[in-house]
Amino acid sequence: MDIKAKMPSTIDTLKVSVGQAVKKGEILCILEAMKMKNPLPSPQDGTVASIAVAVGDRVKPGGLIMVIE
Repeated sequence: MDIKAKMPSTIDTLKVSVGQAVKKGEILCILEAMKMKNPLPSPQDGTVASIAVAVGDRVKPGGLIMVIE
């Protein structure tokens, strides 16, 4: 499942790494938008297959952040 940004944001913190198992609701990363820090929870159980961003990267709405399989 592709995890995408819902609004223009900057990647503040990555909480997971490639190959890590995650549970539904676990925080994957923290996005900063309009001076607010927004946690991004996992929508499903799975494994982090890839991460397409780094801390400090700007993402647009619909921009790929990571893939959970």
